[in-house]
Amino acid sequence: MSALPAAFFPPTTPTPYSRTDFGPDFRWGVSTAAYQTEGSWAADGKGPSIWDTFVRGRRAIKGRETADVATDFYRRWPADLDLLQQLGIPDFRFSAAWARVLPAGTGAINTPGLDFYDRLVDGCLARGITPWLTVYHWDLPQALQQRGGWTNRDVVGWLSDYAQVLARRLGDRVQHWLVLNEPMVFTGAGHLLGLHAPGRRGLGAFLAATHHAALAQAEGGRALRATLPAAARIGTTFSCSYLTPWRPGLPRDERAVRRADAALNRLFVEPALGLGYPLADLPLLSRLGRYVQPGDEQRLPFAFDFWGVQNYTREVVRHSPYVPLLWASLVGAARRGVPYTQMGWEVYPESLYHLLRQFSHYPGAPRLLVTENGAAFPDEVRGGRVADAARQAYLQACIGQVLRARREGVPVEGYFAWSFTDNFEWAEGYAPRFGLVHVDYATQRRTVKDSGWWYRQFLAGADVTEGMESPGSAAWSPQER
Repeated sequence: MSALPAAFFPPTTPTPYSRTDFGPDFRWGVSTAAYQTEGSWAADGKGPSIWDTFVRGRRAIKGRETADVATDFYRRWPADLDLLQQLGIPDFRFSAAWARVLPAGTGAINTPGLDFYDRLVDGCLARGITPWLTVYHWDLPQALQQRGGWTNRDVVGWLSDYAQVLARRLGDRVQHWLVLNEPMVFTGAGHLLGLHAPGRRGLGAFLAATHHAALAQAEGGRALRATLPAAARIGTTFSCSYLTPWRPGLPRDERAVRRADAALNRLFVEPALGLGYPLADLPLLSRLGRYVQPGDEQRLPFAFDFWGVQNYTREVVRHSPYVPLLWASLVGAARRGVPYTQMGWEVYPESLYHLLRQFSHYPGAPRLLVTENGAAFPDEVRGGRVADAARQAYLQACIGQVLRARREGVPVEGYFAWSFTDNFEWAEGYAPRFGLVHVDYATQRRTVKDSGWWYRQFLAGADVTEGMESPGSAAWSPQER
């Protein structure tokens, strides 16, 4: 994968803005996930997750890497929270590892595992950092996968019970909760394409997992609402991409965009609003009927307090006779000759603006937050510094698009960069680096990248067009506790 053309960054001078332009109540943070950072995969009574199993499959992960250690956050969290505090980042989104709390997925609680999240929450609050807890970020206990996992309707109850375990223990201090992370990804990549855990392939598995995840999204919200204090705010997150036709005006490409939009952007949003599945634009969803039981239509909606919009790029879509049922394919950035990241994703910050507008146009839509946005570029530590101009410019441009949407009346009230540190990027292993903080995986040495220092300056009130002071040696060496 080639890097961006050298001439692409820095871009034209962005419109000047500062943190104050967003108002005093706008939330600023970073996001992480348990499996991608914690490591200690079998420590202190933790059970295996589907990802612990999947990474041990033949050629499942590039480089045959695992997250057995990852960024060692399970042991190094105090120093990492100190670093968050040093960077002045006020909000921290993380997830709880289901199998660390409930090794069998249900039943007996693993006290050391739950104690870890108790200490983590207290550690955030002691440093003036607001915790945002994602209940499920893709790491289903392997014990539940052996019972069918997301294709077993019982997963709706399993997820709800797990959510309540977390809420009863942490709900007196955690006020911001997210039920699911990107259900379209863990159902599609994990159950249709086999690229992610649990590595299943086939339309039947995908449809079953989709309906059960949509139910769990709502029932998990209700379980939290019944358990948490009234002031708690409950949300969920959706992966999304701004979609445009390969040949604008060509009817078959325009229809392909509508089908792809129904699958990639609307599949879990519309059921949550009581609109049902987007069958009109994606007829294959009519096959969901075999998994729908009486009363499900009433169970799918839930009045979330906010939605997390998670966007990284746009996709260009064309009609394809070679993709049955969807009849659409994506035209990659390299083929189109446009700048792209280490993941092959087009650099297109305007995508975030368009998605925020699209989601806000639903009648009854709640408040919006950008709960993930970022870019992976090749990074190198030189003289104690990571000069990542491409990532810094990307983040500046995307935040500018959030402000554009906000100024037009879109109810967006927060932005969380992905990610705090470099981490294990699922099937891509450790090669892609999204972090504001570089991690040397051999030594676990942390080095704040220029983008991280810029974010600190921005959060301190600096204008994005002002020069960034170089901190010189920007290394951070967390000690084991």
